[in-house]
Amino acid sequence: MNTFIDLFAGIGGFRFALESFGLKCVFSSEIDVHAQTTYKANFGEIPHADITETDATKVPAHDIICGGFPCQAFSISGKQRGFEDTRGTLFFEIARIAEHHRPKVLLLENVKNFERHNDGKTLETVTETLQNLGYSVFRKVLNANNFGLPMIRERIYIVAFRKDLKVQNFNFPDSQNKQVSLKTFLDSDAKTTDYVINRSDVKMFGKQFLPETLPPKPLQIGIINKGGQGERIYHELGHAVTLSAHGGGVASKTGAYLVNGKIRKLSPRECARIMGFPEDFQIPVSNAQAYKQFGNSVAVPVVKAVFAQILATIGEQFGRGKRFAN
Repeated sequence: MNTFIDLFAGIGGFRFALESFGLKCVFSSEIDVHAQTTYKANFGEIPHADITETDATKVPAHDIICGGFPCQAFSISGKQRGFEDTRGTLFFEIARIAEHHRPKVLLLENVKNFERHNDGKTLETVTETLQNLGYSVFRKVLNANNFGLPMIRERIYIVAFRKDLKVQNFNFPDSQNKQVSLKTFLDSDAKTTDYVINRSDVKMFGKQFLPETLPPKPLQIGIINKGGQGERIYHELGHAVTLSAHGGGVASKTGAYLVNGKIRKLSPRECARIMGFPEDFQIPVSNAQAYKQFGNSVAVPVVKAVFAQILATIGEQFGRGKRFAN
């Protein structure tokens, strides 16, 4: 059985994706204790904590490294200090383990801004580091709303193949054109009463702002207070805004939506759903922690689509040939 390790594992988005192809996770690492709780509830194990304190020789041999290494250092909403920030240097922990174990593939994810951070020099450093370790590197920004999810979530995916695999070109997945609305992912009013927002400072824009056909993107139809972050109201037949691990406002981390005549934020279960987690995904933490965890996670269907392309490219290396089943 082919194997992978799950670094900066969060709540296991990469793991759900790769296990759906029959791969086995042989090592996981996640420093956040609340994310560890969620990971254990779903996978039956507590990830190793601080990867910086883990000797590479203690990590089992593996075929693939997965890692959504911390993005705060590169996020456009933060200070964008990049490799000057301790969190930014954690990429080199991935490189350290890759240098020792020489896995076939690295599958990494980060925020869209990573591509242009520091005028592209940050991405150049990552690319050169992996190339110097003997990998061919490919990258592309993908949006979750092109893969059957009702949410704008643009992330850069980096795929690196060991050079002896002789991969000259890698085609990232095309848009699957599965256009869906947020409404189809929502729970009933009876299950979401705790998330209703009752405020006197709501201003709706009016029906004249609604197009006849609602587009596959967030469609703002009103504001709360002054309309700052977490204070914008969107239509349920459009898409959700990007889930965030941080931010303020009465509808912080999810945005506010007009659903069946009520203004509310999304529930943690709805957040799980629009990130592509299965319906039986366990959420054993507080709402505050759950919002943070989904805001930090990868979109599972996007990872699946990227990994399907990896198998299509070097499937014979996994004993699957060019044909495989998800």
